[in-house]
Amino acid sequence: MTDAAEILFERRGSIGLVTLNRPKALNALTLGMIRLFDPQLRAWAADPAIKAVVIQGAGEKAFCAGGDVVSLYEAGKAAREGRGDGASIRAFFSEEYVLNRLIKNLPKPYVALIDGISMGGGVGLSEHGTHRVVTERTLFAMPETGIGLYPDVGGTYFLPRLPGEVGTWLGLTGDRLKAADMLAVNAADAFVPSAKLEALVADLAEGVPAGEAIARHAESAGEPPVAANRAAIDRCYAHDTVEAIVAALEAEGTEWAAGQLATLKRVSPTSLKVTLEAIRRGGRLDFDACMVQELRLSLAFLAGHDFYEGIRAALVDKDRNPRWNPASLAEVADTDVERHFAVPAGGDLIFSE
Repeated sequence: MTDAAEILFERRGSIGLVTLNRPKALNALTLGMIRLFDPQLRAWAADPAIKAVVIQGAGEKAFCAGGDVVSLYEAGKAAREGRGDGASIRAFFSEEYVLNRLIKNLPKPYVALIDGISMGGGVGLSEHGTHRVVTERTLFAMPETGIGLYPDVGGTYFLPRLPGEVGTWLGLTGDRLKAADMLAVNAADAFVPSAKLEALVADLAEGVPAGEAIARHAESAGEPPVAANRAAIDRCYAHDTVEAIVAALEAEGTEWAAGQLATLKRVSPTSLKVTLEAIRRGGRLDFDACMVQELRLSLAFLAGHDFYEGIRAALVDKDRNPRWNPASLAEVADTDVERHFAVPAGGDLIFSE
């Protein structure tokens, strides 16, 4: 084991076991954790004795509830006030995206035990792996539009590759999925009750191939509630402007559509428009190009207004009353959207193999 309290690494039989170890913070991902995880994952990738990598979260509430956005908020505020250069912001996003890519390209099984909350950065640590295991405690979401951001950590790659318009819906609204729904939309591979996870890890450590070990313990997750609205999701979220999506939901006239409209009205108008464009572009890009795009987007959002207002309202003052600027979809110009896709002052993300 390492002596780093935030993230633990253990060689258990034929697996490398990662434990995100910030249970009181719902295992939120910090730059320090990323900087320890990256070289360890590279070492295990090169070690012939390690047959698979398994990642889990400490505690019973969360796998990983996201990135440490409060630290990003504080660093950004400091830079704006002349108390720093904001270098940690670029470092966090760049190094996180390199880690996401490393997971995506790992030449060995990567088994994510998504037991509890998995949002934002936690999705980046799990969705790109080869085996995504969910439990009765799993709660998945990409809620970034609600804090003035967009679904990053490879979200612009995997969301457009979910069935139909499921990815567009999840990216714009931040709606939450439980295990059965995740399986139904190909965001997870198997349901294993949390009580069986220890036995699953033991099988993996003994060298049982990942697919076989998971199949031994997998059970039915039940019927997916999302099925009732799948046709409406595909119908309403197929449009290429947020305004057209809103109009389609208004025309739908159902209780579900009314709930969707309420959500879209509450989140950042800029985030909505940029997210939709990023998902549409991401559907035509490979993974590396999506990560390059995402660094551009992330740095642009942290140079803007809505991220700071979103974090203030959700996590600092906690008044749940963000004052977005621009305040409406009509006020978000095409040029406002396009600037988020421009090459940042420090240049694009570069991958060093």
